[in-house]
Amino acid sequence: MRSSNPVMNSLSNSSSPYQSDYGHAQTSTADYSGEQAKTTRPMTVDDVVTKTGITLAIIIAFAVANFGVAVFVDRGIAMILTLVGGIGGFITVLVATFAKKWGSATVTLIYAALEGLFVGGFSLLLSGFFDGNVDAGALIGQAILGTVGVFLGMLFVYKTGAVKVTPRFNKILTGAIFGVVVLALGNFVLAIFTGNSPLRDGGMLAIIFSLVCIVLAALSFMTDFDAADNMIRRGAPSNYAWGVALGLAVTLVWLYTEILRLLSYFQQR
Repeated sequence: MRSSNPVMNSLSNSSSPYQSDYGHAQTSTADYSGEQAKTTRPMTVDDVVTKTGITLAIIIAFAVANFGVAVFVDRGIAMILTLVGGIGGFITVLVATFAKKWGSATVTLIYAALEGLFVGGFSLLLSGFFDGNVDAGALIGQAILGTVGVFLGMLFVYKTGAVKVTPRFNKILTGAIFGVVVLALGNFVLAIFTGNSPLRDGGMLAIIFSLVCIVLAALSFMTDFDAADNMIRRGAPSNYAWGVALGLAVTLVWLYTEILRLLSYFQQR
């Protein structure tokens, strides 16, 4: 089953030995062949939890490090690190997706470090920290709590089966995310040439757009959970847990940035 998350989709549709029809889930390493069957063990929930925890810890550590650079060293350097982190993180995801670096701990940890730098600087910018906003810390805290709340809520929804992840669900979600990406790129080009940014200027249209992005990011967790669940049940190699961690981190960062952006709009009013 295809996932709306490009990283998860790469994992789910890889040509690894565990790949087979989703209707015939495997629960052991019996389907492995050759040397891989001798050198790997199947992925478990603990693998996913551990690798995801490590990935998020590195993101937080590097975000805090960029906070420190901005506060105690130089604001300009912090912004350079933010830009490097954002571009580098995006490139890393492309490498993981198109270069077939499935389950690479190195790729996942590099992404975590780069995205941490981006998240740190982005948080300071949107919270108004550089403008002297005394509530910047509270705003960032609210965004973090909101992100954790949505993540746990969607995990509960998935585990209870309240919403079923079907091929139709994934197709609709993927189409909606593609549409949002096109709109965001169009808005970016408009801002470059005209200075107008209707989807990011804090107006009513910007609020609606952020709400749509938050909903799509939340629903993306459903496909992430489903892809991970299927890989575990089919006996995917344990190193694929790094790929699952990367996919979840991508969705978490997207959700966090959109929640923070939305909160910043209301702060401006």
